[in-house]
Amino acid sequence: MEGTQEEFAIRVRDLVVGFGRQTVLDHLSLDVRRGEILGLVGASGGGKSVLMRTIIGLIPRQGGTIEVMGQPIGGRTQDAATTWGILFQQGALFSSLTVRQNVQFPLRENLVLSPELMDEIAIAKLEMVGLRPQDADKYPAELSGGMTKRVALARALALDPPILFLDEPTSGLDPIAAGDFDALIRTLQKTLGLTVFMVTHDLASLTTVCDRVAALADGKIVAIGPMRELLQSEHPWVRAYFHGKRSQMLQHQMR
Repeated sequence: MEGTQEEFAIRVRDLVVGFGRQTVLDHLSLDVRRGEILGLVGASGGGKSVLMRTIIGLIPRQGGTIEVMGQPIGGRTQDAATTWGILFQQGALFSSLTVRQNVQFPLRENLVLSPELMDEIAIAKLEMVGLRPQDADKYPAELSGGMTKRVALARALALDPPILFLDEPTSGLDPIAAGDFDALIRTLQKTLGLTVFMVTHDLASLTTVCDRVAALADGKIVAIGPMRELLQSEHPWVRAYFHGKRSQMLQHQMR
């Protein structure tokens, strides 16, 4: 974890998070570089989403420090809306609001804008993620899984944040839709200069989209680097994850 502070969008040091007597994150440290897509992998229930939610202030920490864009995070989410956007695993759209209203929600909560300008921004964000202006008046129940993810992504980008958090972004999507979504993330990251923190178990996403991959096991980051480096890791969990039968089959298919 070398480099100057300006190189990092997120810095986590000695983070401790637990529930009751169970320690989930045990003095975990992690750096996320500005402008990279970092994939976070780990066992189910191993603390991946806990780490993400602790960084954004949804879960309190028991110890350690977190800095985002050079500023310490005190565990609350004030002033965070313009710093990061979040795409939760199932999209988390408001079912009673239209697509347009869902995308406009962060604008209404954080800015004072005319209805006309909010409409323009919502349509622009929808088009940015590959949706049509006529999709704006649909309700979440009328959307496919892939469209739901794209609307949630448009909402996450509504305030032009420099950091994007993605929690299992391709979960529930078929392989074609998942591939399209991965390509969209990479395009947006390059176009907008985003830093992307992606919690995922999707090996295809890790291989095709992520600049680096961090492996979480036993409450700590046990390996981090480009995929080729993780494939050479000697840590037992990392070896089991990336060299299991399903992993080997996927890697063979992607060659």
